[in-house]
Amino acid sequence: MTSLSAHLRATLSLGLPLIGGMLAQIAITVTDTVMMGWYGVPELAAVALGGSYFHVVLILGMGFGLAVMPMVAAAAANDDRRQVRRITRMGLWIALIFSALVMPLFVFSGTILRTLGQSEEIATMGEIYLRIAGWGIAPAVVMTVLRSHLSALDHARVVLYAVLAGACLNAGLNWLLIFGNLGAPELGIAGAAYASIGTQALIALVLALHAGLHRDLKQDTLFARFWRPDWEAFAQVFRLGWPIALTLLSESGLFMATMVMMGWLGPNPLAAHGIALQICSVTFMVHIGLSQAATVRAGRAWGTGDVENLRLAAIAALILSGAMVALTILGFVLIPEALIGLFLDPGDPLRPEILALGASLLIVAALFQLADAGQVMALGLLRGTQDTRVPMIYALISYWLLGLPAAWVIGFPLGFEGPGIWWGLVVGLAFAAGLMMTRFWRGPARRPVGAAPA
Repeated sequence: MTSLSAHLRATLSLGLPLIGGMLAQIAITVTDTVMMGWYGVPELAAVALGGSYFHVVLILGMGFGLAVMPMVAAAAANDDRRQVRRITRMGLWIALIFSALVMPLFVFSGTILRTLGQSEEIATMGEIYLRIAGWGIAPAVVMTVLRSHLSALDHARVVLYAVLAGACLNAGLNWLLIFGNLGAPELGIAGAAYASIGTQALIALVLALHAGLHRDLKQDTLFARFWRPDWEAFAQVFRLGWPIALTLLSESGLFMATMVMMGWLGPNPLAAHGIALQICSVTFMVHIGLSQAATVRAGRAWGTGDVENLRLAAIAALILSGAMVALTILGFVLIPEALIGLFLDPGDPLRPEILALGASLLIVAALFQLADAGQVMALGLLRGTQDTRVPMIYALISYWLLGLPAAWVIGFPLGFEGPGIWWGLVVGLAFAAGLMMTRFWRGPARRPVGAAPA
């Protein structure tokens, strides 16, 4: 049995590159938000809404990519490289099929946004963004599969480097295409969308080249005879992946619903919501990176039948996540206006209103940091033990039967508006965290490894 201190070191060793990769990934979205904030508040609101829309669609496809991680980790722990290849290859198949099926959601995004009650101006600008950015869904989902594959095989550092390169490319393309610098056309919202496509394509290409050509991974021959189907492996990935996809969709759908509700309050509250959500997303990436490290560590222990190390891996991941929660709460409570102000032009006349509202939202966000971290860490551990269906049900109940109604009631009938909508997020996330943590500690962490989930 490995000691807790050894588990802490191992989790950090695997988790730091994953955290860095997730932070670099969110830096791409934050860059879009900051630069659009400098360009104009209506454009900022439209890109915030369009980015959330894109993320909801992406998150559904990511579920199948994330299913690859624990399956590859378990196969690698048993030195079954053939199974590693089969799982990842069919994960890529599902990613490409999914991308083709969801393209109409981007083509008709304007109609969908209007149906959701958005103003004509915001819906029109959002459609401009999404009709272009939608072409990046395929490389984005493929990137998720490859990231899972490489992380499970201890090649997380290349993910960090690829995403950092993508973040730099995105910032440069935004500077050129949003504002029309160095003789480039000034494309505004469309420029941000084109920059996103280029960024996602670059990251996916770098990861694919590493997976196919690195000396330690050549034996997997990941892309050899890629066109040949493997329906057994396809079904395995799909069975594990669809509950993950719906779990992620239920959570991201809750956040998208709150974005729509903020849009009912007007473009300025929507812009403040978008900024506050971006800040929360940055801190949340740390927990996602740790959650993915927990998935790999739990997957290896589960694959080899080691319950005691499964428990220690979970404790180590939770300790590290809890430390980050404490730091985040301090930042949100002590300097909320300074954080919001980073996203706004100092000379914008709307700055004081957006600054005040955004700061009030961050105060509420400080309170749900613990719940948000708890639910994502529990999900990572449950995925590592390939337990995904009951957590999906927990997520649907927590976010849609409790969180969403609470957001509407507190925000509108009770009259708390923006902060009230965010209190609904607290309700949903806290309930999900409690259910999922209980599920792990009373289930996989206690029963014999390999037993079927209840």
